[in-house]
Amino acid sequence: MRSRNSHTTNKDKTKRFLIDALRETSSRLSDDTVEYQWGHMGQCNAGHLIQTLTGMSSFEIVESIGFQLDEWSEHATDYCSKTGCKVDDIFLTIEQHGMTHEDIVKLENLSDRKVLDNLVGGFRHLERNNRSDVIDYMNSFADLLEKSEV
Repeated sequence: MRSRNSHTTNKDKTKRFLIDALRETSSRLSDDTVEYQWGHMGQCNAGHLIQTLTGMSSFEIVESIGFQLDEWSEHATDYCSKTGCKVDDIFLTIEQHGMTHEDIVKLENLSDRKVLDNLVGGFRHLERNNRSDVIDYMNSFADLLEKSEV
């Protein structure tokens, strides 16, 4: 039988890993020499976080989904953990690190109201294809997760 403490510790480690991944990704995106393209599955908002979470390169992400260059929001909508599609492996990894496919859609569109409300300086709308806004969103998301730690 599993004790509650081991489950809680696992959940805390998962949350800490996600927080660190969000911070690492936002830091990497702060480097102007790092390629960022909102329309590229491996170099967009979600693509950069997925690189951090999985250790895959931009090319490996695109290759792993058979070069189907749909948006992450489309893949997330079509996602089913039982289809056996290659993108499902990526979503399973994402889920293991504490993100849902809904979180990916919100990250792609910078649209989670709780994250936006938590921005330094208060709520504001962000542009989904603006590198600076992506950095602010990821930092706000990490801050929000840290605030929810017990």
